[in-house]
Amino acid sequence: MKEETNHQKESEQLDFLCETTKEIANEKEKDLGVKSSYELNEERVEILSKEYFPENILILDTETTGLDNQNDDCIEVGSILFNVRSRSVLAQQSFLLPVEINNAEKINNIPAEITRLPQPLSEAIKYFESLVRVSDVIVAHNAEFDMKWFGLNKLPPIKKQWICSMDDITWPADRQLKMRPSVRDLALAYGVPVWNAHRALTDCIYLAEVFKRCIELEKLLIRALEPKILVRAEISYEERSLAKNAGFRWNDDVKGAWSRRMSRRDMEKLEFPVHEVSFHS
Repeated sequence: MKEETNHQKESEQLDFLCETTKEIANEKEKDLGVKSSYELNEERVEILSKEYFPENILILDTETTGLDNQNDDCIEVGSILFNVRSRSVLAQQSFLLPVEINNAEKINNIPAEITRLPQPLSEAIKYFESLVRVSDVIVAHNAEFDMKWFGLNKLPPIKKQWICSMDDITWPADRQLKMRPSVRDLALAYGVPVWNAHRALTDCIYLAEVFKRCIELEKLLIRALEPKILVRAEISYEERSLAKNAGFRWNDDVKGAWSRRMSRRDMEKLEFPVHEVSFHS
């Protein structure tokens, strides 16, 4: 019975993967002209394996003493090396970084004094670097916040592509999630029990459990890796709820406007007009 269930899951995963491959290849074929069926099938495999499909992902989360990476510190790092094809956790790790004061203790429940207790920090950082090295992509919930702490103090820089599970992944509509869901809401939507919050490894575990249950994970990751553009919503004040419900944020990347980074595919699905904006403007 277990073998039949596993076989069914693998079959469903392959169906989703095949569908996504065809969609991507069809878009590419517009620029490639007419080819034989064999050539197109070979090209689809190459497109998927070399350009789009991450085999190992490093799920990552941080806890910090505040929001400002220039004046506050990262106090904890948690990570899980996750193999997408097998839906398996390969390794996991968390470690504390020493601080004198933690102004966010009421949120993350990490007293500053325990961060200064003896631990093999240098070895932990070396192991973390090895996990980053063998991963294809870094995944974090609110990645924009997490990525800004690396390369500062004792943490090494990360020169890998990031996926934000809050902003870059469009979760299936049948999960009835709002745009930019919290880790807690995402876990509950996939039937993952929520027992604790605001510790780095715990949030990584929630995401890993969601990924284990996500049949269409390959498809979601491939689309999450599509290039993003910054767009500004062209709407009136009375229509502002349309932008908010579509994941746009007010006065964020574009001052005095609703804006969001998104793929051109997702942009075409919007129910209101948008204008592309330069990332540097």
